[in-house]
Amino acid sequence: MRLRVVKEEAMNELRFDERGLMPAVIQDQKSGTVLMVAYMNREALEKTLRDGRTWFFSRSRQSLWAKGETSGHVQRVAAVYYDCDADTLLVQVHQEGMACHTGTFSCFNRLLAASGEEIATDWAVLSWLEDLIRDRRVKRPAGSYTTRLFEQGLDQILKKIGEEATEVVIAAKGGHREAVVYETADLLYHLLVMLGERGVELKAVWEELARRHGKTKAEYGDRK
Repeated sequence: MRLRVVKEEAMNELRFDERGLMPAVIQDQKSGTVLMVAYMNREALEKTLRDGRTWFFSRSRQSLWAKGETSGHVQRVAAVYYDCDADTLLVQVHQEGMACHTGTFSCFNRLLAASGEEIATDWAVLSWLEDLIRDRRVKRPAGSYTTRLFEQGLDQILKKIGEEATEVVIAAKGGHREAVVYETADLLYHLLVMLGERGVELKAVWEELARRHGKTKAEYGDRK
């Protein structure tokens, strides 16, 4: 899908370096997670705007490449910004699958330093999983467990949530960290399937939690 350029003259404002390149910061539009940094030349940028998916220039191969051309993890472009110096791009995308060649959602997953207030980028995998579940609901690929759940209907999905919640309780009582992690992952997955079945976006849950937090601060100060 071709992107609409808001200001045609903006293309002439861009300042590529002496190699004809410009760094492009790729950000997941849904979660805000920074996924990767790559380089674009003018041709790669023009192909990105025309195709609606990210194209980059490989400095090692000295050629253009499309994200996801071998992995299938395509980035559908939502918006492209440029900074105040016109020498860096911010590309907001809908990430299909994992952005990093190592199999993680974001390339930025190795912590160098922290203040104790950092947020793990892996939380964004919930947004990716929500998109995958939505795709399964529409396409119903054969052999998919998610497809089977949707075909069995809401009652079966709710039954699985009850079973997985019980498994979490048992794991927590047993005190085994690995079991708690495993069963909690199962529960979160089935909750996302239920939300998908009911047409509720995960974003609505985040907004409700944020609303409650704001209300708590207003009513109770910093006591919570």
